Amino acid sequence: QVQLVESGGGLVQAGGSLRLSCAASGGIFNNYAMGWFRQAPGKERECVAAISRSGQTTYTDAVQGRFTISRDNAENTVYLQMNSLKPEDTAVYYCAADPDSRALQIGRGYWGRGTQVTVSS
Repeated sequence: QVQLVESGGGLVQAGGSLRLSCAASGGIFNNYAMGWFRQAPGKERECVAAISRSGQTTYTDAVQGRFTISRDNAENTVYLQMNSLKPEDTAVYYCAADPDSRALQIGRGYWGRGTQVTVSS
């Protein structure tokens, strides 16, 4: 059983930056693809960024060039660096893990409880 705990959310002005962290425990971190999802009120959950076990990254078009996902296998942690934030980035951000990258990106696997990100205009 994998446990995921997100941190780093908060309130930031448009144009600012935040760095989210997700600490994993209970499994062999290297064996999991990791991802960040978000869900805004009234909207469907979407996969923002994902990183495979080998370090390949993918991003949704809305955050390409502004967000960077990375992983530290020694620390069992995945990060999401968010720059040039916009009000439309406001959402609850969730960390997820699955041994299969494709399964991860359709929302399967283990999930954290989320962290709120609010971007003011």
